[in-house]
Amino acid sequence: MAAARDRQEVSAWRPSVPGVTEVFHAHFTEYAYPMHVHEAWTLLIVDDGAVRYDLDRHEHGTPHDTVSLLPPHVPHNGSPATPHGFRKRVLYLDSTRLADDLIGPAVDSPDLADPVLRLRVGQLHAALARPGDELEADSRLTLIGDRLRAHLRPRTLTDVPRRDPVLARRLRELLDERVVPGIGLDEAAAVVQAHPAHLVRAFSTAYGIAPHQYLMSRRVDRARRLLLEGRSPAEVAVATGFYDQSHLSRHFRKLVGVPPGRYRGSAR
Repeated sequence: MAAARDRQEVSAWRPSVPGVTEVFHAHFTEYAYPMHVHEAWTLLIVDDGAVRYDLDRHEHGTPHDTVSLLPPHVPHNGSPATPHGFRKRVLYLDSTRLADDLIGPAVDSPDLADPVLRLRVGQLHAALARPGDELEADSRLTLIGDRLRAHLRPRTLTDVPRRDPVLARRLRELLDERVVPGIGLDEAAAVVQAHPAHLVRAFSTAYGIAPHQYLMSRRVDRARRLLLEGRSPAEVAVATGFYDQSHLSRHFRKLVGVPPGRYRGSAR
């Protein structure tokens, strides 16, 4: 009977996004973690139920509207705080995303009641689950990292966008040059010599659209032309830089309103 009640569901993978060592989704009803440590930062959200844990000999809790950031090398445990257990999503981040000098502040305040941050972390998990959307995931994670640092060092960081139209135009030109092969956020930032977070904010402020949305829009435009020439969706996906046909279909339907095959069949 106990085995039947103790429900355990897990899913884990390592995405192609710099600084993310693992994505871990789990649903536990009775399982309790013993004291342990991680080499990476643990960024945790709970979608159902609640988790209680001890960190540095202090008890904490993570309800569904909170983001928890557990620092590396600091022992902690974890157990369900509700009778039906908990469902959680976790990111493990290396020191390129969050530096070790933030460990102390994170030990003092690991649970962050920030609805905007909670929403952004959920959106990041959705992007990480979709192969081909790495630029979106990287952009979202970069802004999340800035917001986490603003919580831990509130006197030195701000989340207010700054206008930089010249930088925004340089990134747009770079994206236009790399529509099919694409470009990672770190590489783009190195080319235009700007901090990744400032680059994303400058572009979004200038054009009202995020860099990954702009890139996908350009790819969909190319896909429309090729589909009207009679090429198959599978061919078009490869020719326009999408991960696969399903990746093309998801973005095409979002922007055009119909899937690629139906759009192609409507051509006169």
